[in-house]
Amino acid sequence: MAKSLYIAEKPSVAREFAKALKEEMKTKDGYMESEHAVVTWCVGHLVTMSYPEVYDEKLKRWSLSTLPFLPEQFKYEIIPGVSKQFQIVSNLLNRGDVSTIYVCTDSGREGEYIYRLVEQMAGVKGKARRRVWIDSQTEEEILRGIHEAKDLSDYDNLSESAYLRAKEDYLMGINFSRLLTLKYGNTIAAFLNKKYAVVSVGRVMTCVLGMVVRREREIRDFVKTPFYRVLNSMELDGVEIEGEWKAVEGSRYFQSPKLYKENGFKEKKDAAELIRMLSEPDPMECTVAGVEKKKEKKNPPLLYNLAELQNNCSKIFKISPDETLRVVQELYEKKLVTYPRTDARVLSSAVAKEIYKNISGLKNINSVKAFAEEILEQGSYKNIAKTRYVNDKMITDHYAIIPTGQGLGAMRSLNPLALKVYETIVRRFLAVFYPPAVYQKVSFSTKMQTESFFASFKVLLDPGYLKVMDYSFKKKRPDKESEEETKKKGEDPGKTEDTDETVCDADLLEKVMALKKGVVLPVKELTIKEGETSPPKRYNSGSMILAMENAGQLIEDEELRAQIKGCGIGTSATRAEILKKLVNNKYLDLNKKTQIITPTLQGEMIFDVVNASIRSLLNPELTASWEKGLNYVAQGSITPKEYMDKLENFIRSRTSGVLGLRNQSLLNTAFKNASVHYKKSSGTTKGQKKAGEKTDKKTKENTGKDSEAESKKKKAEKEVKEEVT
Repeated sequence: MAKSLYIAEKPSVAREFAKALKEEMKTKDGYMESEHAVVTWCVGHLVTMSYPEVYDEKLKRWSLSTLPFLPEQFKYEIIPGVSKQFQIVSNLLNRGDVSTIYVCTDSGREGEYIYRLVEQMAGVKGKARRRVWIDSQTEEEILRGIHEAKDLSDYDNLSESAYLRAKEDYLMGINFSRLLTLKYGNTIAAFLNKKYAVVSVGRVMTCVLGMVVRREREIRDFVKTPFYRVLNSMELDGVEIEGEWKAVEGSRYFQSPKLYKENGFKEKKDAAELIRMLSEPDPMECTVAGVEKKKEKKNPPLLYNLAELQNNCSKIFKISPDETLRVVQELYEKKLVTYPRTDARVLSSAVAKEIYKNISGLKNINSVKAFAEEILEQGSYKNIAKTRYVNDKMITDHYAIIPTGQGLGAMRSLNPLALKVYETIVRRFLAVFYPPAVYQKVSFSTKMQTESFFASFKVLLDPGYLKVMDYSFKKKRPDKESEEETKKKGEDPGKTEDTDETVCDADLLEKVMALKKGVVLPVKELTIKEGETSPPKRYNSGSMILAMENAGQLIEDEELRAQIKGCGIGTSATRAEILKKLVNNKYLDLNKKTQIITPTLQGEMIFDVVNASIRSLLNPELTASWEKGLNYVAQGSITPKEYMDKLENFIRSRTSGVLGLRNQSLLNTAFKNASVHYKKSSGTTKGQKKAGEKTDKKTKENTGKDSEAESKKKKAEKEVKEEVT
């Protein structure tokens, strides 16, 4: 009797498919089987690309004469640690009674690649192959995916893109890591007083390193500029309010070279001179020159994609992107949320039609029950398809991360962090079914002689969606304490993100709204408020993910981010891992408490080497263009051959360019310039001190064996191999 074989990416996923099939399954070694079906699994990758020495034993030794390494046919091999499971899967794929293969690996480029490699190595022929593409692991979604499964050949372009991505990372890593290590490794090792140094290079990894180093150097080179603002304190019905001077048209300082922007002076004496001139009348007064009243709406934010969730979790919970991915993957596997590795922040029109099911399930969570019930009672979900939260054109593989409304029994097994992340996703989802928050805003200007002062106030009239966003884990502080904490951070507790707006109470707003043009207000005093320009902010793990998503630009505005979607560095599935590798390689340092990212001395030295040899590897736009090219292959817009030709030409030309360079001695100057920022009083750099501490510990553990240089060399070579594969 013919059977169907279902092959998943992980054992846990395979179990969910087995449950959904409702077959009487018997558990066997590496698979499950019933009368009509067989369910098996990979364990992540079972097959990998072979190292160069498999092509030719001579390639085991790193040599400039063997570069560039560009094989005509790529070789693959079974990963030794999982060879048993590969053999099980291979036997099942080729079993005579298996007529149809359902490919159930993760619905994305990497999941496609995992299966295609297995099929290639197993030599599968003459079988019907169907691709199951699902957005969550609920029983309903699994059965839908099986029922609507398309012929695997429909995903051939995606498969080609996956193979090319792997080849690109492999060829760039192998060639450029060997090239730059052989060319500059001795120079680096000599500077660091080491016997050996490896330059580990990656298509995306090196670009991200460049972003962090450039930002650090911008901060170092930044020169603070002081500026001086002039404020007036006005009295309105017994309440003191503040206005800020601006040199608008009509001012004696309009477009003056003495200004720092339009609201401050470069020199304190000029600010003092303005105050002196305005203080001549006694008592001081100002006249209301204009009043503007308007209502302002703030829409609920778009739904979460992985990058946005990683950014928010970095800010709120101070966890790294790979930790966020681990948590949301757990939520996905427990059926609580939809597929996490997505770039989309909207829903599909098909999902929008059934979205009431997701909302209904959330009625069983006490903290959000009232909101779910209100949405269903008022029917606000019915028109969601006509809003900006539904857009089929903005979805490639998967829609946004949302709660399924199912699997709630698994919440009892979640740790506190996972519960918080889940709540964050749930509240962001429910918020889109609520109206905007509405503020009443009043702005007015006053005149003192020829000079204008401006003030702006607003109050929340209708919280709209904001009432959903009151997280249960949010710390509640007394108002006074909150204000003191805000002041400690150097912020103005009365100011909003828009620095010229003050959030006020309804009574004050009512008084301000009653103001009319021509009203005269007493001015209690004029003061100078000193400020200074700020350097660029360091990346934290979350903002780095956003910058990678947007080709090196840290774009916080979600609508602008949506406009340039698809131009990112890496993918939602790989960005966290790339950042983790840079930290593990000791090129970057990640502060676990703050999630701030800074380069290490070694990282800066690698940057200088790449900058002096293959500078284009540091270019975010170029790196993003490679990723866009892979998308074009997946869409069928360009052929794999066109992409491969471009890749090989790039590697040949850059290799040739580096071979002709003679700039090792110049790099020492760059290394010295970088190293001064890492020196301690003892003259030891931070990086060297940490390395020394680790070496001392290892030496003790190894009972005094003098194997440091050899072990470092082997470790370095292993890191490069892991990076390129």
